[in-house]
Amino acid sequence: MNKKLLEKFKKQLLMEKQMVLNHLSELKDESEQNLEEGPGDSVDIASLEISQAAIQKLGTRERKHLDKVERALKKFDTDEYGVCEECGEEIAAARLEARPIAQLCIDCKRLQEQKERQYTDESDDDDDSGWGSGESVSIDSDD
Repeated sequence: MNKKLLEKFKKQLLMEKQMVLNHLSELKDESEQNLEEGPGDSVDIASLEISQAAIQKLGTRERKHLDKVERALKKFDTDEYGVCEECGEEIAAARLEARPIAQLCIDCKRLQEQKERQYTDESDDDDDSGWGSGESVSIDSDD
């Protein structure tokens, strides 16, 4: 991959990192503001708890995304950016355009997804709970 394209991706990742950090800061401020307003009646408390849970979930998702962005940025230091972590081949520029944090080339990603689907399908087939099969199910307290 040429230097100009690498610089473009690095710039995109740095901008993405800043956006995520800004959003995390906003979420923190929103959470603190909600907590400072103090509890009201039971409806206000329930609403605050729901709001805090949503903020926490968004924050967790943003932190995971930030970790992926930082991981991609570290690859520039070792000249590994744009190289598939599975097969070692170069990741297509079009894939990196769509997802600059991509860790796998499209072929390896497809294989990974096929394995995940296969595992999910197998675990569905292995479901021996008896639910939905017309069989009776006993529930033991010893489980």
